Amino acid sequence: MCGIAGFLGETDTGTAAAVLERMIGTLAHRGPDGVGFRTEPGVGLAHARLSIIDLAGGAQPIRNERGTTWVVFNGEIFNHVELRRDLERLGHRFYTHADTEVIVHLYDRHGDRFVEHLNGQFAIALWDGERGRLVLARDRAGIRPLYHARTQGRFWFASEIKALLAVAPELAALDVRGLAQALTYWAPVDPRTAFAGVHSLPAGHCLAIEADGSERRWRYWDWDFPDAGTPPPFASIDDATAALRTLLVDAVRLQLRADVPVGAYLSGGLDSSGIVALVRRFSAAPVRTFSIAFDDAEFDESAHQLEMARHLGTEHSMLRVSRGAIGEAFPRFVAHAEAPVLRTAPVPLMLLSGEVRRAGFKVVLTGEGADEVFGGYDLFKEAKIRRFWARRPDSRLRPLLLGRLYGYLGHSPVANPALAKAFFGQGLEHIDRPVFAHVPRWTTSQRALAFLSADARAALGDWSPLDAYERELPQRASRWTPLARDQYVEAKSLMAGYLLSSQGDRVAMANSIEGRFPYLDHRLIEFANRLPPHWKIRGLTEKHILRRALDGLLPESIRTRTKQPYRAPDAASFFRDGAPLDWVGDLLSPQRLRDTGLFDAAAVGRLLEKCRAGRATGFADNQAFVGILSTSLLHETFVRRRAF
Repeated sequence: MCGIAGFLGETDTGTAAAVLERMIGTLAHRGPDGVGFRTEPGVGLAHARLSIIDLAGGAQPIRNERGTTWVVFNGEIFNHVELRRDLERLGHRFYTHADTEVIVHLYDRHGDRFVEHLNGQFAIALWDGERGRLVLARDRAGIRPLYHARTQGRFWFASEIKALLAVAPELAALDVRGLAQALTYWAPVDPRTAFAGVHSLPAGHCLAIEADGSERRWRYWDWDFPDAGTPPPFASIDDATAALRTLLVDAVRLQLRADVPVGAYLSGGLDSSGIVALVRRFSAAPVRTFSIAFDDAEFDESAHQLEMARHLGTEHSMLRVSRGAIGEAFPRFVAHAEAPVLRTAPVPLMLLSGEVRRAGFKVVLTGEGADEVFGGYDLFKEAKIRRFWARRPDSRLRPLLLGRLYGYLGHSPVANPALAKAFFGQGLEHIDRPVFAHVPRWTTSQRALAFLSADARAALGDWSPLDAYERELPQRASRWTPLARDQYVEAKSLMAGYLLSSQGDRVAMANSIEGRFPYLDHRLIEFANRLPPHWKIRGLTEKHILRRALDGLLPESIRTRTKQPYRAPDAASFFRDGAPLDWVGDLLSPQRLRDTGLFDAAAVGRLLEKCRAGRATGFADNQAFVGILSTSLLHETFVRRRAF
C-alpha cells in the first residue's frame, strides 16, 4: 500500500524533480518506508512506499524487461503469485519478487486489457514510453483512490487531492455541486469531487492519455445482475452455500499474502467475525484482532467483540473512544478525507488504525462489503417492506412491519408508528424508480441542503437529487430485480464514495495501515450477484446465504445476530459542558460562515443552539450538523490553508 503521484506535460528536468517531491511529500502518511521517482521528457512518476511484499526489492517505479514501460502502483495484486508463474512460463523475466512487476508484464502481453487479469485493490499509473501514453486504472470496487486534473498545461494525477493542490493551488476551490452530492448521497458522485476541476477516476475504469493529448476513458468491469426471472445458477441453496464457502476461503487465503504480519478488525458482528473465523479454521496464520468500544451503550458492541475473541482464541486489543476524543480528532480526519461527511463514525476508525500501527502491524482484514454484496443493510429490508406496502397503500397492517427494524437505536425512526408511517410512506408512488429504496435515506441526509446560503442554492439551480442520480444508472438496471437495483445504487453511492474512502482508505492510511476486504473480491461479488434475492434476504433476515456459509464457524449468538450498523456519537461529540468546542464555535460563528459563503449563518446558528441544548436527537439534525461542520473544515483547511 502506497501513495502515487505524477504528471504528463512539458517540464524541464530540474523542475520535474522538485514538482514530484512536493507532490509525494504530501503523501508520506501513505508510504513512510521510502520514495521513488522516474522522469523522462514530458512525464514524471512518484511513489511513496508502504512495504508489505518484497520488502528489500520491491521499490517503485518498476519497469518491464526493456525499460520502456514503467509503473507506480498503490494497492495489492493478490493473485500475483499465479500471474507471475504463468508469465514466466511464457518467457517473461522478473527482476523483483514484488506484486507490482506483474503489471508491466501483463501490459506488454495484453495491452489495455492487462487490468482484467488482476485480482486486487489498486490505483495504477503506467507510462508506455514507446507509444508516449499514460494509462491510469482503478480497482473494480473502488477501494483505492485516484484523482486527476488538467491545469498549467499539464495532466496531473495523485492518490489524494492534497498532492494536486501542492503544485496547482488554483485547484483549491470547492465545487457546490460536489458538496450538494456529498450532503445528499454521503459522497460526491464519480468523477466529480468536492473540488472544482479535480476528478476522481471511477471504480472499474481506465483512463488513457495518448501521445497527441487525447483522452479515452473506459469501463472494464461493473456490478451486473441477471434479468428478473432468470433461474438460479445452482440447483439448490445447499449447493450455492458450499460453493460460497469455498470461494470465501480462497478470497481470505489470497488476502493473507504479505511479508509482514496481518491483523484483523473485529466488530462483533457477522461479517468481521466470519473473516477471522475463516482465517483461524483454514490457515495456519496467527491472528491479532482489534476493535472499538464506546462509553455510550447505544453504540457499544464490546461484549460481542470479546465473545468472539474468546471463541476464536485471538490476541485482542480494544480501543475505548470517548466523545471528546472524536471532537478533538475530527479536524485531522477531514484533512485526510478531503470531502464532507455526514457522520463521525470514521474518526474512531482513524484512532483505531493508530493503535494498529503502534502494535507493529501494517495490514488488517476487515468485514467491509458483505452488506452490499449479500443484502445486509436495514435499507434493503426497509425497501422490501415499503414495496409490499405500496401494493396496498391504504393498509394499516403492512407499515407496522417497519417496527421490526432499528431496534438497536436509542431514538428509533419507527418507535412512533404514526411518524414512521408518515416518513417511510414518502415516495411510495415511485415504487418502480431505481432509487426507490434510497428515497428515505436521501430525504434525511439532504436536510443539510436547507442550510445552504442563497448564493450556493442559486449555483445549484434546478438540480434534482433523484433525477440526477438516475441519469447515472445503466439502462440494463430496468431489467433487474428490485433488490439488485438497490444493491447497485448502494455499491455506487454509499460504499464506493463513503465507506471505502472516508471510512476506509483515508482513515487507515492516515496511520500507514492497509485495509483489505475479502468480501469485495470481484469473484465473490459476481457470484453473489447471480443469486436470487430470497437467498440473500429470507423474510426479514439479512445475508441468509452468508449465515449458512459460516455455520459451524461462529457461536450461534453471533451467526444469528441481527445486523447492527457501526455508528458513533455525532453532534454530541462537539460540545463540552454545554458549550461548543473552541474550534467549533469559531468555525460556525456568524462572521466566519458569512466569510465562507456556503451556509446561511442564521439558520446554522439555530441548529448549533439545538445541538448545544441536546435537542438534536434525530438523524436529520445530526447529519446536517456534521455535514455543515465538515464542509466548513474542508474550506478552512484547503481553501484558506488554515491548520487545526
